[in-house]
Amino acid sequence: MARPTRSRKPAELASGVTVAGYVRVSTEEQGISGAGLEAQRAAIQSECTRRGWELLAIFEDVASGKSLIRPGLAQAQAAIAEGQAVALVVAKLDRLSRSVHDFSGLLLRAEREGWGLRILDPDVDTVSPTGTLLAHITSAVAEWERRIIGQRTKAALEVKRAQGVRLGRPPLVTEELRRSIRSAHRHGRSWSEIARRLEARAVPTPTGRGHWFPSSVRQIAKAVKSTREVA
Repeated sequence: MARPTRSRKPAELASGVTVAGYVRVSTEEQGISGAGLEAQRAAIQSECTRRGWELLAIFEDVASGKSLIRPGLAQAQAAIAEGQAVALVVAKLDRLSRSVHDFSGLLLRAEREGWGLRILDPDVDTVSPTGTLLAHITSAVAEWERRIIGQRTKAALEVKRAQGVRLGRPPLVTEELRRSIRSAHRHGRSWSEIARRLEARAVPTPTGRGHWFPSSVRQIAKAVKSTREVA
């Protein structure tokens, strides 16, 4: 059986070409809610309709953007490398990568394998040399902005701590709930089972929104244990 012909980057992403979409959110909670993923899918589908592109599929990940090692992204790249599509379409740059180094590596792979990258926000198309240059510049500026914001936020929080201000949202976990979780686990219930029971009883999570996860229940139990040991 002959291998599929590898796609070649077209001179432009004209009407009628086939593209692959990619969406990502960072946490399991966001993945369950689906809101972030749906917004990205809608943007990609709208662009494909507007430009007359055939959409092969939209691949997705629920994972951190710190690394490009993600199953959904790997599937998208494999499909393109096999010639099923000529470009990867992403709604936002930070959904693809949050690192200049990783993004540069991805652009080099796209160039080497002969496929394009279309990012809707900001408006970047790597089919042309100018588009590739703009993609590099945009990625570098975005990472610089994230670092500057992070430094400013850290400095502001340090000032607040020095002033004795208690930071963060007030926890919604009562002492009664803490004891209940600890007791249930002591009597053999797993973190997953406790999370399901809390969910069924509509008990608010520590943040007051989202769903209960085994990891959240375990963190509360660990915090209780640490406090008891210190006392």
